[in-house]
Amino acid sequence: MAGILQRKKWILPTVIAAAAACVILLLTSGADVKSAVVPSGSLPAIEVDAILQQTRQKKGYEQYLSQTGMASRPNVDITVEAGDYIRAEGDEVRKLNDYEGMAGVSLHTGETGEIDWVVDVPETGLYNLSAVYFPVEGKSSAIERALYIDGELPFAEAAYLQFDRVWGNEKEAVEQDNQGNDLRPKQVEKPRWMEEAFQDSDGYEQAPFKFYLEKGEHTLTLKSSREPMVIRSIRLFNEKPVLPYAETAAAQQTDSSTDQPKNVLIRIEGEAAVAKSAPTLYPTSERSSSAVSPYSASQVRINTIGGFNWRLPGQWIEWEVDVPESGLYHIGFTAQQNFVKGIYSTRKLTIDGEIPFAEMTKAPFRYESDYRIDVLGGEEAYKFQLAKGKHIIRLENSLGDFAPLIRNVEDSLYNLNSMYRRILMITGTKPDEFRDYRVEKQIPNLLEVFSGESKRLKEVAGQLRLLSGQSSDQEALIKTMAQQLDEMIEKPDTIPRRLAAYKTNTGGLGTWVQQAREQPLEIDALYVASLDSSIPGTGMGPLAKLGHEAKTFYHSFFIDYNQIGNVATSEDQRTVTVWIGSGRDQANTMKAMIDETFTPESGINVNLKLVNMGTLLPATLSGEGPDVAMQIGNDLPVNFAMRNSAVDLTRFSDYTTVEQEFRDSAIVPYAYDSGVYALPETQTFNMLFYRKDVLAELGLEVPQTWDDVESLLAILSKNHMEFGMPVVAQANMQGVNIPPNSQYATMLLQNGGSFYRNDGKESDLDSRIGIETFKKWTEFYTDYKLEREYDFANRFRTGQMPIGLTDYTMYNQLSVFAPEIRGLWGFVPVPGTVQPDGTLNRDVPGGGSAVMMLESAKDQEAAWEFMKWWTSTPIQAEFGREMEGLMGAAARYPTANIKALDSLPWPAEDYANLKAQFETVKGIPEVPGGYFTGRHLFNAFYKTVVGQVEARESIMDYTQYIQDEIRIKRNEFGLP
Repeated sequence: MAGILQRKKWILPTVIAAAAACVILLLTSGADVKSAVVPSGSLPAIEVDAILQQTRQKKGYEQYLSQTGMASRPNVDITVEAGDYIRAEGDEVRKLNDYEGMAGVSLHTGETGEIDWVVDVPETGLYNLSAVYFPVEGKSSAIERALYIDGELPFAEAAYLQFDRVWGNEKEAVEQDNQGNDLRPKQVEKPRWMEEAFQDSDGYEQAPFKFYLEKGEHTLTLKSSREPMVIRSIRLFNEKPVLPYAETAAAQQTDSSTDQPKNVLIRIEGEAAVAKSAPTLYPTSERSSSAVSPYSASQVRINTIGGFNWRLPGQWIEWEVDVPESGLYHIGFTAQQNFVKGIYSTRKLTIDGEIPFAEMTKAPFRYESDYRIDVLGGEEAYKFQLAKGKHIIRLENSLGDFAPLIRNVEDSLYNLNSMYRRILMITGTKPDEFRDYRVEKQIPNLLEVFSGESKRLKEVAGQLRLLSGQSSDQEALIKTMAQQLDEMIEKPDTIPRRLAAYKTNTGGLGTWVQQAREQPLEIDALYVASLDSSIPGTGMGPLAKLGHEAKTFYHSFFIDYNQIGNVATSEDQRTVTVWIGSGRDQANTMKAMIDETFTPESGINVNLKLVNMGTLLPATLSGEGPDVAMQIGNDLPVNFAMRNSAVDLTRFSDYTTVEQEFRDSAIVPYAYDSGVYALPETQTFNMLFYRKDVLAELGLEVPQTWDDVESLLAILSKNHMEFGMPVVAQANMQGVNIPPNSQYATMLLQNGGSFYRNDGKESDLDSRIGIETFKKWTEFYTDYKLEREYDFANRFRTGQMPIGLTDYTMYNQLSVFAPEIRGLWGFVPVPGTVQPDGTLNRDVPGGGSAVMMLESAKDQEAAWEFMKWWTSTPIQAEFGREMEGLMGAAARYPTANIKALDSLPWPAEDYANLKAQFETVKGIPEVPGGYFTGRHLFNAFYKTVVGQVEARESIMDYTQYIQDEIRIKRNEFGLP
């Protein structure tokens, strides 16, 4: 107690000093009350040279529309009943009567299959299409369908039609943990019947797609790509144009009208949203500002919604507002947009599903460092006509005026990468600086494409400047690329030696496209105010900011930020301490799941701690370790088991039941001396990624065997392209073990070899199969000069490396990282080795992470209950969905649980390939001294490939080191 009093004596003067230092910065700023002024009119369309249209491989919507000319928009509204289909494919297609309150016959469609309908079009012209649908339970991701008209895909974007699910808070009230902090509300599906127009899921087209249909009968086909849905009807119609604000009835009325509502100020908390389009859009906690409500400087309060999670086009949030009196109102928001500088975040506002006027298709929220009041319309605030009663206000993420700019840069990036590949085919990656390649003569239209792209990029940069009102870093990269293109046009002989800079700049353009598509916005509150009311800027003044900084500084001395969620007290009877080494988002999600299900059901409390797992061994040796360690490497369980520091899980009576949740290959690395010392959490393996467009250009097919790979390598090498073998590199951190190279392991397993013999007492790398495999593996690098280390994602994106073997989780990264090649790549099982009986062996090694119980655990039964719960199918599936919802598709969880992986939202076709490879995954055992295997396999590789020592000699020499280490370790631990 005395210590705390002494701390408080010096804390107060420190707080005062810090506060005084802040005054100089803060007193100069006023309340951040801003206005959401919508740019007037639309920017002129960017003219694209004809030559650029010829270089584009994709048949896109823009080209499709340009071919229809000035087709009419007939005033037609036709409904096609879903039950009146003429053809159906798929096991899950079935008719449903009066489903979920919708009268009539509806049609259930699965995540695979096709449905055909016939529609009789009365007049030739352009039409919109929509579907009335119900999002039945699936894998929690957006529903995806492809539309074919008369058996053909009208344009590339029609293959990715997206239909949203509806999400909401599971409970109305926000719950708290035993530390008084608010818990993040769990998001659950709240499905309802909806009508959604067929539109661009990328957000580049602001209006729904228009389809050209000639008079007569046409067949419409919806092909399932992902997730099931129930369809009631398909509608053929034409959207009515939305009037500009100046032409609406509300704009014609004056503010002084006596019959308008008075003294009405309705505040709806942002976190009180009634519906969202994705589980990522959960209510969040804002602790950096006093402008939010509810506010606390010391505890976590759920007080905002959106933020960085609300950044992708098409994501929407809805609030319900109860208007007390019919009339005209202003609409405003307490919002923060400190994410996007140089451009602004754009939102489309609808009221009860209708856009009130044209300006609301692109309401801007400009950059500001803190929260402010955004009134729609700015100084001349827009007036919205609202009838008495409840209304649904929706804000939908839209690219707005930036859509055509981003699309043009994406198209430019595709064309520039295509030119890069063609130059590469002539010069290679390391051109001879003394040779004149005359690439401008050898590559048709090279300079014309460069000229057209330079012109286009300059126009984009100019329009960016117009939109932002000033020069910004957003346009700098685009101008740099345009300048380089101009220099290459002026001096074509310098093109080969500028290739490295050219590649760097195109990589930068790709990053720009990805970032420009992301337009986050955080909402604290929504306001509906009568024309005579103003919205207060509470907590936004300099004194409020100063007070907030002082309070948070003071409380930082007493809050333990390492504790996650509920903390078990000494009175609690059963407690398990769990260490996790991943990020805070994962830890928070896990703790929320523990508090929601595990603790209430089992009565066991869990203290979850976020730690650096490098401290696990020293902490265990000092008696300060956890009961359970999560997300640890494959090598740790056996190393701890040798030292009698890990619990043999087979001693639990229900272990054999738990083991059935995983493939046998996932258990192998954790088995030692007839025991099993961990349960698998994740399991990963290699797949073969390939660029469909590049292989088609070269006339190549996806290789099925390693002989096919060698044939393909000759053609790639001739064209100065590369095949990506798994990277051969040192560990990225000192002291971390190197696992055996996955390519060597693949070829070894496919040839019937193994890493160890005699029950793990000896290395088997010096066997005939081991030596022959090593020789063939190194020949890929000595004969074909393959790269040992590289950035696969970037090279795959440009087409320099159009095919390669890498971890299947690369799929998630490419889906987000390279939008310009969507639909132009795929992945399939790895090439195989032909067996004597003619079959193809596609075995691959598996990697992953595990959860382990320490021998020092006081309540081992409780720890085992936690481990069973954590690795069970429903919990792994829920965690996978939560992580993807929280962090996007790039964070798709590679769970080792068989059924949980089945339930994750993979596109059906891709998952079929993934599952086919998963069936052939083999585990690599861990043995005492086995850490030398990966290390000396790496050394032997470099001795042969770089040191040019004969392969057999290298592997024999280094295998002897492995044999010695295994023998030493077995002697050390008294093993036979």
